[in-house]
Amino acid sequence: MIFKRMRKFRVRELRLSSKLAITYVLLTVVPIALIGLYSYSQYNKSVQDPLGEYMPKFLNQANNDIEQHFQRLSELSELVWRSEHVLSILRRETKSDRTALEKDAAYINDFLSETYVNGSNPDVLGVYVLSGDQLYYSSRWVFQEQDWKWQLRRYGGSEPAQWEARLIQQGEAKLRFANNIPYVLIKKQLYDTDNRKLLGSMFIAIDLAFIDRIFRNIEPEDEGRMWLMSESGMIVYHTNSELIGTVDANKKSYPLLNGSFRTTGSDNPAMISLNQSSRGLILAHSIPLKKLTGEVDAAGRMNAVILLGVFLLTIIVFVYFSWKFIQPLKRLSGMMKNVEMGKFQVNYDLQSRDEIGTLATSLNSMIATIRDLIQKNYQIEIRQKEAELYALQSQINPHFMYNTLETIGMAVEEGETEAVVDMVTLLGRMLRFSVSNLSRSVTIAEEVQHVKDYLTIQKFRFEDRLAFEIVDQRAGDLQNLYSPKFILQPVVENAIKHGLEKRRKLEIQISIGQEFGARSGQVEMVFRIRDNGPGISTERLAELEKLLQNESFQHKSSQFGLSNVNARIKMMHGSEYGLQLHSIEGLGTEVSIRIPINAQPYENEQNELQG
Repeated sequence: MIFKRMRKFRVRELRLSSKLAITYVLLTVVPIALIGLYSYSQYNKSVQDPLGEYMPKFLNQANNDIEQHFQRLSELSELVWRSEHVLSILRRETKSDRTALEKDAAYINDFLSETYVNGSNPDVLGVYVLSGDQLYYSSRWVFQEQDWKWQLRRYGGSEPAQWEARLIQQGEAKLRFANNIPYVLIKKQLYDTDNRKLLGSMFIAIDLAFIDRIFRNIEPEDEGRMWLMSESGMIVYHTNSELIGTVDANKKSYPLLNGSFRTTGSDNPAMISLNQSSRGLILAHSIPLKKLTGEVDAAGRMNAVILLGVFLLTIIVFVYFSWKFIQPLKRLSGMMKNVEMGKFQVNYDLQSRDEIGTLATSLNSMIATIRDLIQKNYQIEIRQKEAELYALQSQINPHFMYNTLETIGMAVEEGETEAVVDMVTLLGRMLRFSVSNLSRSVTIAEEVQHVKDYLTIQKFRFEDRLAFEIVDQRAGDLQNLYSPKFILQPVVENAIKHGLEKRRKLEIQISIGQEFGARSGQVEMVFRIRDNGPGISTERLAELEKLLQNESFQHKSSQFGLSNVNARIKMMHGSEYGLQLHSIEGLGTEVSIRIPINAQPYENEQNELQG
């Protein structure tokens, strides 16, 4: 009788409550055992992870504060440009007699003392200016080394002009102040942009006591240690002053320079957190693990109990709802993942009249509707983008053509045959560049040649009132890199239009270089167009920046200026690229154009345009 009943027993014939009960028995024992082992193994790390998570954030903030402080102090070198007398002394090439040299040195030393040392910069220990064979200085303290002047001259050298300031650490400089004050030297070259000449180098000795104030904001544990070191491991500053100037012997074994990790294989394991700044300085914090685990044992046990209770509750809920809801939902989830990947040819046939069946029917209907809408909207969007691109690229200023032809006519009347030939050749090449190439991208060499042709024609027209220079600051062939078409001429045209209205002579410089982009996180191609025009007022500059932030094409079809070029770049490459404006009213304007480095033209762009 019993065997007969067993033969009749079928799992599918059981009630849902019985199925859930059997599943619960089979699935709770093993998961609870695994969760228990996992919780036990993770307990020690769980009490250390909070510090490993928030300490790098504090270090990052502190490192940023240190970087900003160094940046502000490095900008003090700009104060030297305020004294015309000091500049005239530094610019002087011919050597004066001894009396004149001593008089000049006294004047510059007094200037350094009043401006830097005795001013509102308590962190400045001393300032030293090396120009040619002369060394001018003012300092609160003196170096212990008798040959300190010779040591400074080692770093003055005949190096190429550098815009960025350089940090020279105390251990690198091998110079000590009489009272052993920890310091760093900020070296900034004094480059005379007016005469394009390197006047010398300025060294600013900075008291590192300000780092103590930053460290106090972090409030490390009693047994914690903090220090600041270079990429080579040389300790610039340490909470233990005796270690300043030494080398962190463990630096090479650190597995990372941004984040936290635990040391093993030592008698006193510790949690070490590191953060490396953009300048290369590494801020470190270390605390023994026993200091952490001793304070959170009770909380760890309580968390384990809570975790066990929550786990048991979730197991019960899971057992109750799994077979009734999860399985069909998983099938629906798999279908939606296919839709997310662009595979819209899916259909979920669920023979059920409950809520899940209704949901499956609704999803099938929705996917079919989306499939039709995407097909229609895709074609509309493609045509709209192509129309916008062509509208942006096809706007050619008729005034330029009229003025150029008028200039050619005047040259013909005056018998300047060679000038006429040159202008006609340049104009023909510009027009061929504008209308013969339907692609959205050109090589950078072609784009630069086009703007050079434009400036040369304008030079014929305005003669001595216009001067320009194109500088390639990078090493490489511009023939192998691509950029959007017509991104330089509109900016240069804008500079000429506004610059010559209020300037007797306009100077334009176009520089081509590569820089690391903070927003894109990649090396970018950067064009900078500088002019000495009237500049832009603060109110107008704010309006232009607001206009550049708006990527919409509305109300822009009538102008081929900064907003037009910026919108086109953002549409092609993304919001992290585009134009940036820097202007000082009365001094001039600089427009920076940032694009990604493209070694290939836009993929299939010619075919897309023709299709």
